[in-house]
Amino acid sequence: MAALLVIDVQKGLDEPVWGQRNNPGAEANMARLLAEWRCRELPVIHVRHCSVNPSSPLRPELPGNAYKPEAQPLPGEIEFTKTVNSAFIGTGLEDYLRSHHIAALVVVGLTTDHCVSTSVRMAANLGFEVALVADATATFERRGHDGTLYSADDMHAINLASLNGEFCTVRSTQQVIDAITAPAA
Repeated sequence: MAALLVIDVQKGLDEPVWGQRNNPGAEANMARLLAEWRCRELPVIHVRHCSVNPSSPLRPELPGNAYKPEAQPLPGEIEFTKTVNSAFIGTGLEDYLRSHHIAALVVVGLTTDHCVSTSVRMAANLGFEVALVADATATFERRGHDGTLYSADDMHAINLASLNGEFCTVRSTQQVIDAITAPAA
């Protein structure tokens, strides 16, 4: 049984301060996956970033900390809050997964190169099987240490390439839906 792990799908990540973003359809794909998981009564886990950075729109007392409508938890769905990039640090996520005999995760969320990547890497290092959904994740452009501006598409693609095959298997929304809707062999 795989749990759907929804990371940091929060209103504050719509703020212009982050720069240009890729994959404008990511939230729609997250919503499709959430609908499939909920229809099949599979486990859904939400993670919310509660920033301690004074300039972050993701601070708990700000409207940006709220979940986007597409990823709003339903009653009974578990939620963990974090203050760092990893969904496993300072949360009960690992204990929850182990106590519920969940060995596999399907990961979606924001942003590909920060909290999603960190959480995927840590999940794999802890022994979980991880699928990362490429079209249900997104990130922003970044300026490198040398001043080079890397597009959001490049950041996304490079991070997916870095993770795939070692920390996870990268899949599309449709591939994941096909896998969970296929008749059992």
